[in-house]
Amino acid sequence: MPHDHHDHDDPHALLPPEPALRVKALETILTKKGLIDPAALDEIIDAYQNRIGPRNGAMVVARAWSDPAFHAALMKDATEVVADLGFFGRQGEHIIAVENTDETHNMVVCTLCSCYPWPLLGIPPGWYKSDAYRARAVREPRKVLANFGVNLPPESSVRVWDSTAEVRYLVIPQRPTGTDGMDVDALAALVTRDSMIGTGLAKAPS
Repeated sequence: MPHDHHDHDDPHALLPPEPALRVKALETILTKKGLIDPAALDEIIDAYQNRIGPRNGAMVVARAWSDPAFHAALMKDATEVVADLGFFGRQGEHIIAVENTDETHNMVVCTLCSCYPWPLLGIPPGWYKSDAYRARAVREPRKVLANFGVNLPPESSVRVWDSTAEVRYLVIPQRPTGTDGMDVDALAALVTRDSMIGTGLAKAPS
């Protein structure tokens, strides 16, 4: 659900949360025993975090930009639409699409843990799971967006959506100017993972 918010200072977490520390310790032990290759592990993580998952979501966004009928269906029932494209399963059972406009910027957080639409965006980035992001995104979203390089005009509003085990959100960023006539593949290349979380914007065409 969206949150109302008021800006105020909030202490930052200086250390990763306990699960992250445990994972790092386990990875170190397995590496020392020669049971895993850190380079191979990094490649797998990079694939799911930055290529496979975000590419799926980017294609959905690009189609929404270029196909009015698809856009309307996505905004009405994103779960059904993305499932028809083959993007479904664990961590993606119930999806809601929210769209950025000149008046409203949407941003997604999971305040309790790290609920995230894996089939569309891959595995969540470390910062999405951090205590600092989860606390500050609700309390001071404009400051968080500024930290990501997103500076919104004062007249626009920020709406923060809280992902849960029951529902996850996909932000449809605004289509960049100068993209008329571009096909879906070219448009998808402009869609970033962060823009689909709401902590970034789509890239301008080169």
